[in-house]
Amino acid sequence: MEAYAVIETGGKQYRVQQGDVLDVELLTAEAGASIEFDALAVSSGGELAIGTPVVAGAKVKASVVENLRGKKVVSFKKKRRKGYRRKIGHRQELTKIKVEEISA
Repeated sequence: MEAYAVIETGGKQYRVQQGDVLDVELLTAEAGASIEFDALAVSSGGELAIGTPVVAGAKVKASVVENLRGKKVVSFKKKRRKGYRRKIGHRQELTKIKVEEISA
């Protein structure tokens, strides 16, 4: 079984393995930069270590692939028979990261 870790960034938690590429909320790092996350939980094959709130000494190293914008999300409100319609779009700023190493 492959080692994995749970990290938190942007108010969300992600289960990651070495080599994973994922989109997270915008980070202040430029493309090519290396970043490090604290691990909330780490599994190295059989046993699972859960932190309170983080596992002591466990780090997840990742590199920034690119900064991008997500797909457009459209919010539309309407009240029938009142002539009330509102349409608004939103595109979230994202950072694509690649997990390089999980150290426990």
